[in-house]
Amino acid sequence: MARPVPRHDRDAGGPADVLAAKAALRREVWSAMSAARVTRFPGAAGRIPNFAGAEAAAGRLRATVAWQAASTLKANPDSAQLPVRQRALEDGKTVYMAVPRLAGPEPFFALDPAHLSEPPRTAASISGAARSARRVALAELSEVDLVVMGCVAVGDDGARLGKGGGFADLEFALAAAAGLIGPHTVSVTTVHELQLRPAGTIPVTGHDVPVDFIVTPERVIDCRPRHGTRPTPGIRWEDLTEEKIAAIPLLSAQRAGQQWCR
Repeated sequence: MARPVPRHDRDAGGPADVLAAKAALRREVWSAMSAARVTRFPGAAGRIPNFAGAEAAAGRLRATVAWQAASTLKANPDSAQLPVRQRALEDGKTVYMAVPRLAGPEPFFALDPAHLSEPPRTAASISGAARSARRVALAELSEVDLVVMGCVAVGDDGARLGKGGGFADLEFALAAAAGLIGPHTVSVTTVHELQLRPAGTIPVTGHDVPVDFIVTPERVIDCRPRHGTRPTPGIRWEDLTEEKIAAIPLLSAQRAGQQWCR
């Protein structure tokens, strides 16, 4: 029996037509990658696809000026970006990795390359980070130099499409509100060429954060001329369902604090 496809957008908020367009594009990309056999276990559908060539893309990112200038990264926890996290640790960079679904009052792993109990590749995985990293609250994070985001699809204008949970955008907005991410913080993604789409074809809403660079196994794409000045990130409460807010303690505390201050 086929494994059911996870639906990460089941508690997503926002215009119904935009949500439907995003869901359709995800299915298109997942199908194309599966048909081309460029995905790795556990497959593409329902996930940030773990793609063949992820190591080559990480190596190409490693050669960029943005990478070399960064000492601290915030990275998504998905398998597709595990080679990126591994190379960051190997290069002596601190890595903040979100706990899946931002669960718990300490929703980040802090990986210090000087204090790892396991090799970088193992420590950079979710299970390895659970053993080697400290669980930390947002207030314990330091300023971030480079943000690594996973994508299902991404346009050459930097517009990105995640798997539907909205966590990457939430993490970015929360970190920006805490002063850890500024207007000049660089954001990147690593993807397979089949995940690329022309400018203007990725459905976006006000909370969607564009990436500055797209890195594939073959090339680096600078999206900044196309997306222009990045909008000031912020939490769009109107796009969040009560289910989503209740499931993320950091969000619940943030809203409670705002209501208390009124």
